[in-house]
Amino acid sequence: MAKSIYISSSEPYAGKTLIALGCFEVALRHTKKVALFKPVVRDKETGHKDHNIELILDHHKLDQSYDSTYAFQRGEALDLLAHDKFDVFIEKVINKFKELEENYDFVVCEGTDYIGEGSEFELDLNALIAKNLGIPVLILGQGLGRDVDDIINPIQWAIQSYSDHNCKILGTVINKVQPERREELLNKLMSELQDSAGVMSAIPAEKVLSSPTVGEVAKQLNAKVLFGENHLENLVYDIQTVAMRLENYFKFMTEKSLAISPGDRTDILMGALQASMSSKRPNVSGIILTGGLLPSAETLEVIEGLPNTIPVLSVADFTYETSIKAERVKPTMTVRESQKIALSLDLFDKYVESDKFFRKLTGLDDQGMTPKMFLYHLRKLAKENRRTIVLPEGNDLRILHAVEILQSQNLVDLVILGEEEGVKGLAKLNGVEIDFDKVQIINPQTSELRNKYASEFYELRKHKGVNMDMALDMMTDVSYFGTMMVQNGDAHGMVSGAAHTTQHTIRPALQIIKTSEGSNTVSSIFFMLLDDRVVSYGDCAINPDPNAKQLAEIAISSADTTKKFGIEPKVAMLSYSSGSSGKGADVEKVREATEIVKKLRPDILVEGPIQYDAAVDLEIGQKKIPGSKVAGQASVLVFPDLNTGNNTYKAVQRETGAIAVGPVLQGLRKPVNDLSRGCLVDDIVNTVTITAIQSMG
Repeated sequence: MAKSIYISSSEPYAGKTLIALGCFEVALRHTKKVALFKPVVRDKETGHKDHNIELILDHHKLDQSYDSTYAFQRGEALDLLAHDKFDVFIEKVINKFKELEENYDFVVCEGTDYIGEGSEFELDLNALIAKNLGIPVLILGQGLGRDVDDIINPIQWAIQSYSDHNCKILGTVINKVQPERREELLNKLMSELQDSAGVMSAIPAEKVLSSPTVGEVAKQLNAKVLFGENHLENLVYDIQTVAMRLENYFKFMTEKSLAISPGDRTDILMGALQASMSSKRPNVSGIILTGGLLPSAETLEVIEGLPNTIPVLSVADFTYETSIKAERVKPTMTVRESQKIALSLDLFDKYVESDKFFRKLTGLDDQGMTPKMFLYHLRKLAKENRRTIVLPEGNDLRILHAVEILQSQNLVDLVILGEEEGVKGLAKLNGVEIDFDKVQIINPQTSELRNKYASEFYELRKHKGVNMDMALDMMTDVSYFGTMMVQNGDAHGMVSGAAHTTQHTIRPALQIIKTSEGSNTVSSIFFMLLDDRVVSYGDCAINPDPNAKQLAEIAISSADTTKKFGIEPKVAMLSYSSGSSGKGADVEKVREATEIVKKLRPDILVEGPIQYDAAVDLEIGQKKIPGSKVAGQASVLVFPDLNTGNNTYKAVQRETGAIAVGPVLQGLRKPVNDLSRGCLVDDIVNTVTITAIQSMG
């Protein structure tokens, strides 16, 4: 049974980062403990660690040490191979690999990165490594700027090399393919390579992934950052050497361009800065001042007073030399570049038949709902039935970054509430890549829907003393306006709370949408993405001290919600004692609630009262409640009150590094979900995805 995959490039700059990220992500969907291994990495003397290793260790928050991920530094490997000591080389590679294999369920191996001896040597070396490790191979090629035959030739050489060494070829992926030629390339691959190439895939080129950031340009050109340190993550689509008059530069300015100009051209500098703030000109990513020349002190003072300045760099080289060097900058990917990571994973999922060959490769059944499988399951469900979600907080930068990621993953349609120029301006100033042609922006104060919604709200609430003037005024509030959009079917769900209180988000929902049929209690759950599994916690956000009937309703809602997201509900009604041992009003409330659940929903597996350790630890659970089908394996944990639940979820989140997705509200007729005001961008993305799935009924 193979427990590893060996990713090998047939040539340099094939985009191995995307494939490594994708393979690691899919491996985590099918098994719990996955490690990364590279036979050879760059020398530490260069001052930099391997980018791919750092990215994957950081992105997945692995406990694997950097030193365990590789066998040799580049100089050590070349020295051994140059002195015909391949046996010494391969012995250490095998030993390091086997250490990981013994301690992990699966190992993703990355082949060497063209360590200096040419393509033929590189292919042969990787084939020998894969053969000695006994690992099936995934061959990677690249299709940027070449015709079909030139793309296929290196792949054929790679297949031949691995076949000569009797390696099993699991699949072939061609990366960076011109989208319009993808089908032609796949047909030619299947025709010429047939079964020898394994599962064949072609991933279209994406400009975002092939573009460096201003920070990368600055680092590789040894540039000094004068201004705009907060925007060094701006992508660079184009390098423009500017020696013309300013009015002519405006004519030729391109989107996401990096301007290179002599340091004494103050007009070009100020023009680029002004253009970056204008909605009438393309977004400029930054500017490089050459020749070691700097603007006057007065000019620098003016720039220092400008808000959200794009990066301004200074280099000693002259303009021509700087332009040549800038064109040669190669992009990398870091854990901070969430857009690139999300896009890479989406491309991998969309164009590579990964689940098919991983199941064939490992022969493993899924080991429950792992965190990665849960998030993958969310994206898959959202894509199957596309929904429209309204985001009322368009003036919050985190919301815009989430929109950027949701667009790149193509999960949902979005409505942003806010003043259009303000929303677009905030995105532009912060380098947020949003296709506003595909996003609806509505300003509640000027929208033609305001009067319609106000009339409907007046009819709903006039018995509570609301008059028409009050209703019109309330429809300028983004939470009320967004909730009315959901009520009227103009959006399928709403996500708010990044900048508003929970009460501000929930009150309109209770007044307008109201509770679902058969439900009297609005409650919440958090999906807790632990190290090796996913459980749900309810209720940690809404009800301070529910009575037994309310607690039973929370348990039933939590079980149903959990099941909807692909997790088998086994409900633990938590208390300070397990079984029949405890006494007191608090434990009696939990005991009564458990009996109500059993009576109303005999289909739900429920145990209570039960302590937390007995609910999640099988050995302890079976000692305290022998024979229980829930003890030790609970997937839904219902807390007796808000104080206990809220503190527990935060403690688990902080102490274990678990991801808490939620709160997800339950009991409303249509989905409205609340964010924490300290939420991260990923929290917003996950909550929007969950809201879309909830709206499917």
